[in-house]
Amino acid sequence: MGIGGISVGSLLLILIIVLLVFGTKKLRNVGSDLGGAIKGFRSAMKDGENRDSDDDEESEPAQLQSRSQEGESTARKTDTSEARDRSSS
Repeated sequence: MGIGGISVGSLLLILIIVLLVFGTKKLRNVGSDLGGAIKGFRSAMKDGENRDSDDDEESEPAQLQSRSQEGESTARKTDTSEARDRSSS
């Protein structure tokens, strides 16, 4: 028994039939196209991971900056409301 219940002889027969139908030149092109597609997919995955890690590193300072700006605006609102209370009294 071979792969998935198919014997080695059956696999060779299938390979010969595929070679006769498509020819070696087309199979070579299909193989190189498939290899290029896999290579492109892997590089895109690596680029995506690198961008995600870059985005995470860049977003931390931005989050800290936005938090500090929120704190400043809250402090300004408090100062302004206290000034209004003093002037109305």
